[in-house]
Amino acid sequence: MELKSISEDYIKLLQEIRIYFKNSNNSLHKARNEIKVIDYKDKSLVVKAFKVPNLFNKIVYTFFRDTKAKKSYYNSLKIADFVPSAIGYIEFKKFGLLHDSYFVSEKFDYDFSIREVLLDEKFDDREAIFAKFSEFTFSLHEKGILHKDYSPGNILIKKEDNSYIFKIVDINRMVFKELDIDERLKNFSQLWAKDSDLKIIVDAYLEFMTEDRESCLQKAIYYSKKHKDIKNFKKRLKGRKVVD
Repeated sequence: MELKSISEDYIKLLQEIRIYFKNSNNSLHKARNEIKVIDYKDKSLVVKAFKVPNLFNKIVYTFFRDTKAKKSYYNSLKIADFVPSAIGYIEFKKFGLLHDSYFVSEKFDYDFSIREVLLDEKFDDREAIFAKFSEFTFSLHEKGILHKDYSPGNILIKKEDNSYIFKIVDINRMVFKELDIDERLKNFSQLWAKDSDLKIIVDAYLEFMTEDRESCLQKAIYYSKKHKDIKNFKKRLKGRKVVD
């Protein structure tokens, strides 16, 4: 067993996380990994249980690479201003190899994700949200933070007074480096946005830069189309429905 927490107050929780997780009926997401909400000491916490890896990955994560739970925890500490507050992580082993692992953070009471805004052309205050999102993304990039899964469901938004607070989740895959303009523009491709919406978002982003606007807009649309084509090609191979 390996664990780490921001406070000794949560050590017992982490040690018994399997029980808390099993007893919770508040599941937010269940696919390859599962995410649940639990209550602990008058706080609502989010627990992400990572899928038990296959034998090869058990060996890799035990001896050669940090687990997704561990990376989520340390990435959260590194970019604390941009994510729900981290609580801790724990890894359990079986026969000397990684078995199950969990990452715990405070629950961020968001109102919607950027997905809803992108899908609903009549979403209230839509362009203002896009502008704030562009500013948020610029702040991420300026600090050398590249979220490798910058998809709509991982960008959470809370309306507060007359403004918006953004947080990112699912952060075990991150890159920390100085970003060039192409890496920045490629990051927007994961939004799966319509060209018209992407232009609004990127145009607002470029307000903070001195790059050639028309060239950057064309690049952003190119990267977005390329990303969609690759994803849809993979879906066709699997016999799944493609999305424009």
